[in-house]
Amino acid sequence: HSYSFISRTVFENSVVYFLRVTVGQFFEKKSLEVVLMPAGFMMDISRHSSSSELGGQLMSQGEQELATKMLQIQSKRFYLDVKQNRRGRFIKVAEVQQVGVVGRKSRLLLAMSTAAEFRDHLTSFSELYASLGPPNPENLPEDGKLKSEIMIKDNRRYYLDLKENSRGRFLRVSQTIARGGPRSQIAIPAQGMIEFRDALTDLLEEFGTDDGAFKGELPEGRHMRVENKTFYFDIGQNTRGIYMRISEVKNNFRAAITIPEKSWSRFRDSFSDYVEKMKELTEKSAAEGGK
Repeated sequence: HSYSFISRTVFENSVVYFLRVTVGQFFEKKSLEVVLMPAGFMMDISRHSSSSELGGQLMSQGEQELATKMLQIQSKRFYLDVKQNRRGRFIKVAEVQQVGVVGRKSRLLLAMSTAAEFRDHLTSFSELYASLGPPNPENLPEDGKLKSEIMIKDNRRYYLDLKENSRGRFLRVSQTIARGGPRSQIAIPAQGMIEFRDALTDLLEEFGTDDGAFKGELPEGRHMRVENKTFYFDIGQNTRGIYMRISEVKNNFRAAITIPEKSWSRFRDSFSDYVEKMKELTEKSAAEGGK
């Protein structure tokens, strides 16, 4: 007979990993199976599950707010929040329109290094704005743009456009994400650019311009041969953080899973549990066979 048991689940980035050990007849066959299940299905399970641990793993985001500033510029209110998660520190900028569209919010996310670059651009935009004469509704720029800049950070692009229309001058900041991601933007009245820059400067002086991402040398990859299979353990890093890719190679077959660094200790604990359980089962089987 064969049977299996599950000791733990690990949830990361919309994927649930089940670690399941299957034991064959007389313990001659042992295998570790990794089952991936969409997070949406797991959310249904968590709502009906009596296990609070699983629900906590699914809902925990690990985000911490470090500081916040509020700016009132004309009819708009801006919130600058310094936050931190496993990927590093960043600033979330939220614009709340108080007149016209009730409850309308626009948001941007800036890595700390990008926020520092944005602060410097605000200085140059402010200097240009100060050198301009009064607005002339009869002599507006053809495309409305007075000055433009672009910032690039990983898979995000930020378009900064100092514009002028019949209502006045303002700085439009648009954020786009590569591969068809959503576009978001805020508009800062030109009169408030210096105040906005000073608020950013205060936060950057307190929390620095380091994004908090790992910048050291990553461990070298390893591999091991088990019967007719080879397993490769490779460490990498991308915009989401550090990860381990475990690949199973057999002849022309290859399969792999990717495990975020913050889950390594939980995977280690699960493997350790299996080692101990299999040791106990093997010793028990040997003792019963000797009777």
